[in-house]
Amino acid sequence: MCYGKCARCVGHCLAGLAVLCIVANILLYFPNGETKYATENHLSRFVWFFSGIVGGGLLMFLPAFVFIGLEEEDCCGCCGHELCGKRCAMLSSVLAALVGIAGSGYCVIVAALGLAEGPLCADSQGQWNYTFAHTEGEYLVDPSTWTQCYEPQHVVEWNVTLFSILLALGGIEFILCLIQVINGVLGGICGYCCSRQQQYNC
Repeated sequence: MCYGKCARCVGHCLAGLAVLCIVANILLYFPNGETKYATENHLSRFVWFFSGIVGGGLLMFLPAFVFIGLEEEDCCGCCGHELCGKRCAMLSSVLAALVGIAGSGYCVIVAALGLAEGPLCADSQGQWNYTFAHTEGEYLVDPSTWTQCYEPQHVVEWNVTLFSILLALGGIEFILCLIQVINGVLGGICGYCCSRQQQYNC
């Protein structure tokens, strides 16, 4: 198994997932494509936690670029020891993976809380409140209750869909970073996989 190729694959996947998280989080600010609810502060409190933009997005670019950059690391060793440079790089990638685990974990937790509490919406009397906060997430399996939110229209579907996407993307990111922790440790202990040509050039 080539530990370096695995790390680069994880890095490319994380970069793509990070972009999707940012897009999903941004869409949460514009229910039905309207901007007035954000300016009037009529959005769920968990939308303002920037879980997809920061946790699953920007913070995830750090480990992604570190993993992708492992391809450029010198494989000729350091301190006179062959492949030492590669092993050090793989072990250092574990630290970046831990950053990714923290970011993706934050994204998952906030998305789960956002789903459990439900959206901030106006009821039939025009009062803005968290209509489903007392249901402990049971409203998710009972779509017939979603009509209790009169404004914004379809805000329940909007929030459930996007928070679910963030939950899923954050979960995948978490798993990928966990895989890289294991991969980095194994790569650091067992040695980075170099091609015969690279070893010959060393």
